Amino acid sequence: MNWGSMSPINLRRASAALWDAAAFFLATLALAGARYDFDLDLVQWAAALHYPVMASALMILVGYSVGLYRGHFRIGSFQEAFRLAFTVAAITLFLAVMFILYVPDFPRGLALSVPPGALLLMVAGRWLVRAYYDRAPASTAAEDKPVLIYGAGVIGGQIARAIRGSAKSEMRVVGFLDDDPANRNLHVEGSRVVGRGGDLEAVAARLGAAKVILAITRADEEFIRALTVRTDAVGLKLMVIPPVEEIVRSGYRVKLHQLHEVNVEDLLGRRPIHTDLGAIADYVSGKVVLITGAGGSIGSELARQVHKFGPKELVLLDRDESGLHGVQLSIYGTGLLDTPDMVLADIREADVVDRIFDLHRPEVVFHAAALKHLPMLEQYPAEGWKTNVLGTLHVLEAARRHGVERFVNISTDKAADATSVLGKTKRMAEELTAWFAEQGAGTYLSVRFGNVLGSRGSMVHTFASQIARGGPITVTHPDITRYFMTIPEACELVIQAGAIGIPGDVLVLDMGTPIRILDVATRLIAQSGRAIEIVYTGLRPGEKLHEVLFSASEAGEPTAHPLISHVHVPALEPDEVRKGTVSLTDIGIFALEN
Repeated sequence: MNWGSMSPINLRRASAALWDAAAFFLATLALAGARYDFDLDLVQWAAALHYPVMASALMILVGYSVGLYRGHFRIGSFQEAFRLAFTVAAITLFLAVMFILYVPDFPRGLALSVPPGALLLMVAGRWLVRAYYDRAPASTAAEDKPVLIYGAGVIGGQIARAIRGSAKSEMRVVGFLDDDPANRNLHVEGSRVVGRGGDLEAVAARLGAAKVILAITRADEEFIRALTVRTDAVGLKLMVIPPVEEIVRSGYRVKLHQLHEVNVEDLLGRRPIHTDLGAIADYVSGKVVLITGAGGSIGSELARQVHKFGPKELVLLDRDESGLHGVQLSIYGTGLLDTPDMVLADIREADVVDRIFDLHRPEVVFHAAALKHLPMLEQYPAEGWKTNVLGTLHVLEAARRHGVERFVNISTDKAADATSVLGKTKRMAEELTAWFAEQGAGTYLSVRFGNVLGSRGSMVHTFASQIARGGPITVTHPDITRYFMTIPEACELVIQAGAIGIPGDVLVLDMGTPIRILDVATRLIAQSGRAIEIVYTGLRPGEKLHEVLFSASEAGEPTAHPLISHVHVPALEPDEVRKGTVSLTDIGIFALEN
């Protein structure tokens, strides 16, 4: 065997196997001397030495098969010790029966005393190696940044161990913080608990810490927000662990590359979403699914998620050819735009929409096409009317005419107690959807949620662009708040809502706690490390200081999903829209001429 050519990992595994094999020989010699004073005849010695030969061979074979020498366990861990004991016990039982029955000259006392001795040597060797690595940091460079770990539990210990075991971490653990009084002065991986969370600023100053790693899996967004304010105030960088589901996928271990500086998503909270995949598969899999507005932020993410459920055909409609190119590329790895399922069309044209439905015969429709920028629609309300109201009506009529089974209209929190053109036109879209649901054509419903992070033209993109230019960041009001969700989270709940919704319902997604826009701006500035000014511009026409998810007359009722509620909205007859009974006059702007 060429030891020099082996990788460090394989070398450690091979060394563990050889040590376990040697442990049987060492235990046999030691116990033969202790029990028999080495006073065995040649026949007995031959029989006694056959035992460690067979035991060591079995140990390597069985140990490899159960993962002891394949890196399944951290060296010296309780999991490894348990698997080691189980393996030795199995070998002991097998060899005891074999040697006692078929080797008459074998000293029977060794059959029961050697395995425990060998196991003790195996465990002792592993714990010595672990103690050596845990006590010897990989790097003690002067430039390593001192860090505090907030949370002295299992995750905190894993992070400290990973830092010590990495030559590239450029971090040095100087202590732990923990709020459990029982952990006071506890030593974890060579470092001591030096205080509680409330002592963070004082402890960091005393120990010269440059970073704080939050190693608490149950930390909610309020806790993270409050801690961010404290660390920002004293110039500490706050690092957080990945979401619980990512830790589970990593084998319940946190790796250093998974740590990241706290960002806007962390401030929103990272609640795991439990999706009823069976219910979704029932109404999407094997069906023709049409998504309007498929080139937008919500539409494109819906398309990616729906595609995973195996629809018979996924028809993507948008008037933006660049958006269609992007979503086709992200789903199929090609952007040729030469297939019938990529539809360039405008929902304002009723005859075009009808032809598309006639051609593809969709069974499920997600209607995400809309104009959404509030100040723009305040300037050009007729455009919002044509797309958000008339365009929605065209899609609803085509869906009913061609027998769509399930229709999901994407709405917005601005439709609740609407004060803007955007909110009022989207409210009418909800009411039109409710009318079609009453006609018994299928399951027609709306899903209402707030702002999404990362959408085109969103607040985060705007702030990032302003920071890149050197500022200033513009905020309308220091106290303005908004509900936020990540795009994947919102789309997953939209698809789930489509599975559980009752015809005519408006399903409202739980958006968590409203976020102060100023807090987001401050966090992004802190992450940039630059001195950026914040300028307040004042609320724009139609803009609320605080958004709501329910109108004053609405009372959200629970559904089968803990993050989804539902409300009833009155139906709006299409004839009222077509005849001009309902027009822009009703949304407080001006009459629209037909």
